[in-house]
Amino acid sequence: MRSLYDFIVKPLGDKYDNEIKLGDVTLILNTKIENFKAVNNLAIVVETPKAFKTDIKKGDIIIIHHNVFRVFYDIRGNKKKSRSYFNDDLYFCSADQIYLYKNTGDWKSFGDRCFVMPLKNKDTLRSQKEQELIGILKIGNSSLKALNINPGDTIGFTPGSEWDFIIDDQRVYCMKSNDIVIKYEHKGNEEEYNPSWACSS
Repeated sequence: MRSLYDFIVKPLGDKYDNEIKLGDVTLILNTKIENFKAVNNLAIVVETPKAFKTDIKKGDIIIIHHNVFRVFYDIRGNKKKSRSYFNDDLYFCSADQIYLYKNTGDWKSFGDRCFVMPLKNKDTLRSQKEQELIGILKIGNSSLKALNINPGDTIGFTPGSEWDFIIDDQRVYCMKSNDIVIKYEHKGNEEEYNPSWACSS
């Protein structure tokens, strides 16, 4: 059972990730299915597409778009599964809905995606906790590597290009290679900013 162009995936855990554990206590952070931030975006690959070759293999863990597992209410108030739903606990997932994958070791980017960690704002005259449009590249890709932009580099990115993800208890920004517009020289005093709510425990 393979799709021609789509991956077939199943959720890793529940379809919604809306709980956090603090010591022995479990807190429910969200009870509304409409909130996309509560949707689980971790999946296991059940089958790969037939039409093209990919580095992603059966059994790999992938990070996907929240709409794949998302449940919604239609205009009549009826609860509906996402249009990606296949059967049982299986879903179709197109290649452009995949951001990261791993089988062993570290996360690897898929396609032209990359992930950036924001930097802490040290300007005491500004109320923002992080610097605007600047960060440290955490997960790069082959096109950035060809430009000598590698993980650990301080980079600048375009306004509105960043999208929040929680990866291994770190909040990072997902964006595309073309959204990175400059590579800065290290000043030596950069400090990553990770809000406390990004940590699961």
